[in-house]
Amino acid sequence: MSTLKIHHIGYLVKKIGKAKQSFETLGYQVEQDTVYDDIRKVDICFLIKDGYRVELISPVSADSVVSGLLKKYKNAPYHICYEADDPEAAYLELTGNGFAAIDTPTPAPALGGRNVVFLTSPVAGMIELLY
Repeated sequence: MSTLKIHHIGYLVKKIGKAKQSFETLGYQVEQDTVYDDIRKVDICFLIKDGYRVELISPVSADSVVSGLLKKYKNAPYHICYEADDPEAAYLELTGNGFAAIDTPTPAPALGGRNVVFLTSPVAGMIELLY
């Protein structure tokens, strides 16, 4: 299998400013300040602590891709993002092993325009694959 490395943990939040303050209280430092993703209609902020990166994601409108998830799960982690040395091979291996793509590779403004695709597994939950 292509080598997968954890890039970040995606964390849903209702109020990104307040969540950022709470994570800073826990010792996280802002790695990248808030960026608006107009494709997904979310605000995103990356924080880092002890080599761990957290992505705060907050819906900006009711039709955001995560609005329904936030209503269901409240403020909570909801995905792990993986970076692969060979993303195409990783995608094929994951989909061949029970992961189902829930979208197509799409640019992520908060990640320098690199493509991401979300996949789900009935056992592992939701993951994000970074291209």
